[in-house]
Amino acid sequence: MNNQDIETILSGIIHPDLKQNIVSLGIVEQISVTDDKIRLTLNFPRAKDPFANSIKRTSEHAIREKYPEFGGDIIVLIKEAAPKKIEQSAPATTTGKIKNIIAVSSGKGGVGKSTVTSNLAVTLAEKGIKTAILDADIYGPSIPKMFGLEDYKPLAEKTEEGSDVIIPAESHGIKIMSIGFFIDPEDALVWRGAMATNALRQLIHQTEWGEIDVLLIDMPPGTGDIHLTIVHELKITGAAIVTTPQQIALADVVRGIKMFRSEGIDVPVLGIVENMSWFTPAELPENKYYIFGRNGGRDLADKTGLPLLAQIPLIQSVSENSDNGKPTSSVYTATLADNIISRL
Repeated sequence: MNNQDIETILSGIIHPDLKQNIVSLGIVEQISVTDDKIRLTLNFPRAKDPFANSIKRTSEHAIREKYPEFGGDIIVLIKEAAPKKIEQSAPATTTGKIKNIIAVSSGKGGVGKSTVTSNLAVTLAEKGIKTAILDADIYGPSIPKMFGLEDYKPLAEKTEEGSDVIIPAESHGIKIMSIGFFIDPEDALVWRGAMATNALRQLIHQTEWGEIDVLLIDMPPGTGDIHLTIVHELKITGAAIVTTPQQIALADVVRGIKMFRSEGIDVPVLGIVENMSWFTPAELPENKYYIFGRNGGRDLADKTGLPLLAQIPLIQSVSENSDNGKPTSSVYTATLADNIISRL
């Protein structure tokens, strides 16, 4: 084995944003192979490359898979270009007046993450908290429908400094920006890589947020490049992870917790939200039917040492209101809001 062998392995690793392999991009700066150690340096041409840590892990895994005998003796170092000076006449971001940013995440789709985000936002706004939502779920942006904003088309305006800003929608006293305002719902699933991350960066840094106490980010389900982009572009105050009590959903939550806690991300996990905890029919408001299992989220919270922020039942009227563009607060989202606020 020699340097060329390692370079061949690394040439199969594609930078998700730049769409070329890291060897041809010149990111692989130095390779050193000895009898007992493999050492390489990755030099990224831009400061704070959001994919640097994931590429590092992928490189380590690819080399270890080919040469398992080296075990833990594979060292990958990251170098990044110095940050460029930003012209004073062109503000870098419109997020400067946002006090707290909460990522609402889920390990898998279909657990009601967007519904929780919407109803939580309404509850916070009713408490007098200046609230905003960034719908970053490019695979299925549903916030516009939940607020009855499917037809909203954001306008751009010039600031006094001459830069362009995007005007968010407003509903229930909440500022709302969604990737869904710019794409046809049928096209959402084809967004990948540079197209998605560049669009999200623009929404993050050019939306006219103004003074906001809490910005809720409706994250895509699972873990991936969009998550890495968001946590590198914004200073996330904490993450709330939504799950149902089902065991299959809980297994995915563990991966989500590990992602937020991983080196280079280090986002505090505020706790777990158990959604669809039970079903209460309108004609039997005192009854509880545990369709998806019982206390799965609570048990996981105990296992991981995280707080259980709330148990939210599946209530017919709440589901109907979400479908009709009328998100609502409840005693359950009030508990969730209070628990999140107390941890900010």
